[in-house]
Amino acid sequence: MEIRIGIANSRELGFDSNETADAVKQTVTAALDSGATYVTLTDSKGATYVIPTAGIAFVEVGTDQSRRVGFVA
Repeated sequence: MEIRIGIANSRELGFDSNETADAVKQTVTAALDSGATYVTLTDSKGATYVIPTAGIAFVEVGTDQSRRVGFVA
């Protein structure tokens, strides 16, 4: 699933994750609700991203559905 995170006064971070949409939402929400200074997410290749919660402008979590290939008749 694709994740996009907007970082205030900076760029947008986008990556694919093996986590479910609910797991990503829960991780980000828990970090924001608890007042944590950062949230850590891992992409599908094993790279880890440490994102400061104060700079998060938005988080877009894609669906768990895979993309369809081909034509629909």
